[in-house]
Amino acid sequence: MRGKDKNIIARRLIHSYLSSIISISLVLLLVGIFGILAVNARAVSKYFKENIKITTVLKDNVSDNEGKRFCGEISRLPFVRAAEFISKEQGTEEMKTLLGEDFLSVFDSNPIPVSVDIRLNEAYFSPDSLTKVKAVLMETSKVDDVVYEDSLIKLVNGNMEKIGVVLVVFIVLLMFISFVLINNTVRLNVYTKRFSIYTMRLVGATKSFIRAPFVIKAIFQGLIAGLLATTALLAILFVVKNEFVQLFSMMDIRLLIAVMGGVIMLGIFICVICTYFVVNKMITLNNSDLYY
Repeated sequence: MRGKDKNIIARRLIHSYLSSIISISLVLLLVGIFGILAVNARAVSKYFKENIKITTVLKDNVSDNEGKRFCGEISRLPFVRAAEFISKEQGTEEMKTLLGEDFLSVFDSNPIPVSVDIRLNEAYFSPDSLTKVKAVLMETSKVDDVVYEDSLIKLVNGNMEKIGVVLVVFIVLLMFISFVLINNTVRLNVYTKRFSIYTMRLVGATKSFIRAPFVIKAIFQGLIAGLLATTALLAILFVVKNEFVQLFSMMDIRLLIAVMGGVIMLGIFICVICTYFVVNKMITLNNSDLYY
């Protein structure tokens, strides 16, 4: 009978321990997901800003060779990340895709000019900077006009700033929630050992002696939970890599590794801190408090 009771107690302890680890790892997983989004928000913002095209329309009398030379010249300007020459024929094919094969039927001659598509460096992606960039390009006699979506520029800049603020707020809230949830989980685990703590106090054990096994257990608990959370993060990133290749290519591998390491360290830190304070509180309980 005693052996059966011991097995039941052992199963309950294992179940409680596993439940605690799973609960902590789920919280850490959420923190890790938002952490990855936060650290890569800059990379995503940079990707969008540096891949919006600004079209420099050249005058009708500019030949393809002159347009190519002009493309090479402006590609060396400090605000240009990349410049692509668009010939009259290439521009015509693009317009056929947009407007249909017979769009030229209403014109006596091909109205599509030679142009150069420019992608700017991130630092120049703002309405004020774009105005200056346009002014510099318009100084060239070959340029007829510089075309870009001003409303799109403002929309991207404004939304990226809002997304950054939202992510920071979510990270702070998740950190607070994770601390509260993990603290409650640890407190319940330590509370089940309150009689053992009280017995050690009666035989004269010091606070550090009583705390030591709980803190060691908390280190392993946080480590295991952190490893489970990072494993889940790796699985999510694997799916992203296979299904959203372009999105994954924008992510910085070093930052991803740093976030995963941070998740593990956060799990250990919170578990140890919570255990430390909870055990200290349990040590101060008197006999009557043990049953409530």
